[in-house]
Amino acid sequence: MGTFQGHLLAGTFFLIFSLYYSVMVSLALLRGQRYLRPPLPPREKRGHRWWQLVPVQGIMKVLISLGGIIPEFFYPPGVNRLMIVDWEDPRRPFVFYENWDHVTMYGFFLLSGVVDIASRACQARQTAKLEQAAEALAFCVLVLLMAAHLENRGALEVRVHALFVAPAFLVGLVLAIEVWVPDQPALWVLKTWMGLVLSSWMVQLSVLMYAPPSGQPWRAENPEDLAFLPIFFCWHLALGAALLAAVYGLCSLWHHRSSSRREVPGAKYRPCPRGYSNEDLEKLGAEGVLRDEGV
Repeated sequence: MGTFQGHLLAGTFFLIFSLYYSVMVSLALLRGQRYLRPPLPPREKRGHRWWQLVPVQGIMKVLISLGGIIPEFFYPPGVNRLMIVDWEDPRRPFVFYENWDHVTMYGFFLLSGVVDIASRACQARQTAKLEQAAEALAFCVLVLLMAAHLENRGALEVRVHALFVAPAFLVGLVLAIEVWVPDQPALWVLKTWMGLVLSSWMVQLSVLMYAPPSGQPWRAENPEDLAFLPIFFCWHLALGAALLAAVYGLCSLWHHRSSSRREVPGAKYRPCPRGYSNEDLEKLGAEGVLRDEGV
């Protein structure tokens, strides 16, 4: 992942998940759900079709994680970085540190996807807390690896990765809290917002470090250039909030339209007409009593 394509791929993966969570959170708020992901009923009460048993979210995690792990080992074609120790060197040094660092990160997200699939498809009862804990663990590992990634780096890399660690830490913290307190909509929104921020910042990171729009490398020795990084990050905070608001607006339109289609015509509440006199109401009551006796 130490290339423009690698960082862009990781940012795209996080963005897909963040947009997916944005839709989930928006619909949960519009429907007034108590939980972001309502627990599944016992297996005997579920449907018997395969798409009702296999969780889409778990499969997405597994496929996306594999899509990140395989290029770390075998891209470009013809290379093989599966070796972790150079046995031909008498000193036996470790090799391919960055690749194994990234594979470890993807591996814990892969583990989270496997836990989702096992909890929802292989057990009689879903273990939602285990799913939440596995996802929180993946983000905690991400923060730990990114913090270690700052050692022996240039000023530019340290600054951009430190700004990436901040939203990632908040996402991991919220996920850990949700293991015990899963029914707080404010935490859903914060988690999704920070997910969008870290996704867009990862894409920005790849552009800053490997493909600046000006065509000139970023001048890390210039304090003014480094001072602009927090400003850009604050813009990404606003961009994440705007994306979340846009997704909520689109989901709101879809929700209201689908709700109006499900309504039965004529089933709405209608106030009692006030144009009738007491005599008319008594006649209507008497007619109702006669009909009931006839029945």
